[in-house]
Amino acid sequence: MTIYLAALLSLGLFAGILALFEYGRHLSARRRTLEPEGGRGGTGTVDAAISALLGLLLAFTVNGAGSRFDTRRQLIVEETNAIGTAYLRLDVLPPAAQPPLREALRRYVGVRLDAYSKIGDDAAVAGAWTRGEELQQEIWRQAVAGIRADGAAPQASSVLLPSLNAMIDITTTRAMATRMHPPLIIYIMLCALALLSAFLSGYSTGGTTTRPWLHMLCFAFAIAITFYVTLDLESDSSAWTISTRR
Repeated sequence: MTIYLAALLSLGLFAGILALFEYGRHLSARRRTLEPEGGRGGTGTVDAAISALLGLLLAFTVNGAGSRFDTRRQLIVEETNAIGTAYLRLDVLPPAAQPPLREALRRYVGVRLDAYSKIGDDAAVAGAWTRGEELQQEIWRQAVAGIRADGAAPQASSVLLPSLNAMIDITTTRAMATRMHPPLIIYIMLCALALLSAFLSGYSTGGTTTRPWLHMLCFAFAIAITFYVTLDLESDSSAWTISTRR
């Protein structure tokens, strides 16, 4: 999900909250006209319960989004370290085998950067992932050949291959981390509770002559901005995501 779609959905939620608030006031005013003596005894408990459920769901959703965001940032650091370690351990290979492998690793870093800098363009990302996998195979083949060549350090296989394996494995870990998000039903429930809470708030103020727009604007803004931040943190194109640099 792009930040533009997140912003559009959040604006829609903001407008929906205000619309449901006004609709709740309208229904309340109409009921009071038809039933002047109609009371609202005990409904405050229901309003409070729904508001509490909304707050709880918001807290868990934001906390989960922040946790997954931190995990993805940590994986960026881990992949950077894995590539750097593999690059340094090429020293155990014969001098003649090192230049092509170092060049292949430089190209691999460029491809990995492309894979994450072009998020939003599915074709470009898929192409970068394919090139990355091809380079992984090429680097592995060259490393195995270098280990078997004359002049390689005795411990070359036990030093170099595990670092290359870690460099390759972290790509799968990062790929899975980008796909770990709350199910859609959570977001639907969050929006439904926000709209229901706005409706009940409007209904409870239907007997007043003035609309508490300041309170409702603040409420709608708070819910919408929280919803936006949650979507943004869950997005791989998040404005807060740090990216690696060569």
